[in-house]
Formats: sequence, C-alpha cells, structure tokens
Amino acid sequence: MIDIRLPPSRPGQTIGLLGGSFDPPHEGHAHITREALKRFGLDRVWWLVSPGNPLKAEGPAPMARRMAAARRIMDHPRVDITDFEAQIETRYTAQTLETLIALRPGVRFVWLMGADNLHQFHRWQDWRKIMETVPVGVLARPGTRTSARSSKAAKVYDGARLPGKRSHELIHHAAPAWCFINVPMSTLSSTQLRKAGHWPKSSGEEAAPQG
Repeated sequence: MIDIRLPPSRPGQTIGLLGGSFDPPHEGHAHITREALKRFGLDRVWWLVSPGNPLKAEGPAPMARRMAAARRIMDHPRVDITDFEAQIETRYTAQTLETLIALRPGVRFVWLMGADNLHQFHRWQDWRKIMETVPVGVLARPGTRTSARSSKAAKVYDGARLPGKRSHELIHHAAPAWCFINVPMSTLSSTQLRKAGHWPKSSGEEAAPQG
C-alpha cells in the first residue's frame, strides 16, 4: 500500500489544482494562482509539480529542486505545493483527478490552466474525461486569448462555458463547466527563464526567477 502524502483539506472545501512541470516556477505562476483564488472563489490551490510533461521530449530538472523553488516563489497561506503525481507515478491529469477524487471524496476540485494549455488541450490524454470530471478555470496569458477561444476543446464544450463575469459561479456547476477569465498577466515563461540562464541544468546556484 502506497503511503500518499497530500496537503491538508476538509470536506466541503473547493480546491483549485494547478499542474505543471514548474521548470522553473516563477512569479507568473504565483500571479495566476492569486487571481484564481480571488476570481473563482477557491478555498485553496494546490500546485501539482509534475514528474514531467508527456508532450515534451526533454525531462525537467530534479523534482526536489523544483519543489524547493516552488515553495520559495509561492509563499501564500492558502497555497500548497505537492509532488502527488510522482507519488502515484503518473504524468496524466485524468489519472491524477481520478485518484484525488477517490482519496478526498468530500472535496470539490477545479482544474486550473493557462489559456496556452487550452489551445493544445485536445492533445492531452483523455482530455474529454478531464472536462467531464471537474470544472475547469482558464486564465488568459499574453497572446493566447484568440487561439484558446478558437481551440478544439473550446468549440466542443462551447455550451458548457460560463462568461467571465460569472467566474464565482464555476465552483457550483457540475462538469462539464468551464470559465475563461482575462487577467493582467506577467509575460514571464519557464522557457524564457531557461534560455536566459536563470535555471541552469546543474543543481548549483542560479539567479532567482523573479518578475
């Protein structure tokens, strides 16, 4: 029997899940997390630091390094950092959600993603199952609004979309339900930080990835 370690929760809470490799985590991640807490009326947000992105050929930095950096960047009393996907040995969101719901049946989960992820969402394994399992909150990132709104997932689930001005209602809707909100966004990206040398492959000291 695997000893699963999860952040604290209690029945009746609504918890947003922000998944990603966080390679490296940066202020842009922290910003959309704070916006999600406010705009969707969430009790808490969990950062799910993934073992790796199945859509990327190259693996991320070691988990311990990314977890430590995430805790430095996202210092908030209602946000937790977890390596849950590594514990259950999956990189796939559908399996993550299935396991979380089984472990915490009294908690309501909301999947959070940037608009850039919505654009390619139809490439995720079991993406329809994800949309039909939990509500989804989408936060706009610079230059991704138009492509996200015209994505395959947006078109397939157009009838399940809530307007941004009703974002607080998302947590009360059964899946499929999703809401796209526009927020002032940081232009930072993990890719840019790696290219700029702020997140070298070695485990030595690197410049802090701040906005």
